[in-house]
Amino acid sequence: MALAEVCYRLVGSFPREELFAMSSQIRRSASSIPANIAEGHGRENTQSFIQYLRIANGSLKELETHLLLSERVGLLDKRRIATPMEQCAALGKMLRSLIRSLQQKASKR
Repeated sequence: MALAEVCYRLVGSFPREELFAMSSQIRRSASSIPANIAEGHGRENTQSFIQYLRIANGSLKELETHLLLSERVGLLDKRRIATPMEQCAALGKMLRSLIRSLQQKASKR
């Protein structure tokens, strides 16, 4: 949720013509991460949870790509994407670790 919040604030400075383009893509991918984690957890089934965590990880990679592209086309500078990119890296590690842990737990059953 914190990463999504940062990203929503970050795109607030985008030009108006980017409102439905890159701004929308960043917001959608950022909000998709916690939404998929929550939905997977709500399924109350380990395999479903793992699948939704993988989807969240895919959304995370999509967000990283949009942030990097925004920097490359001049919408953001390196300084402004540094914090969200660090958050993406940390969240990616957490998601991968949780997936591995749940897979191990499921394989012991």
